[in-house]
Amino acid sequence: MTVTADPADADNATAIVSATTAASSDDKIATVKVNSAGGFDITGIAAGSVTVTFTSGTFKASVAVTITAAS
Repeated sequence: MTVTADPADADNATAIVSATTAASSDDKIATVKVNSAGGFDITGIAAGSVTVTFTSGTFKASVAVTITAAS
């Protein structure tokens, strides 16, 4: 996942994006780590649902993620 600021040319857009952290609501189902491109990789560990929350200062955004078993 890639985090962007809207508008991208806002005075503090770069600072907001670079300060963003991400966390999974349950690391036993999915983990979140920063990747080399500056985005985030979500890795499924077990089947289930989690909420991934992105935070930068007082800004927060969440996304629901469902991990399914391989078939």
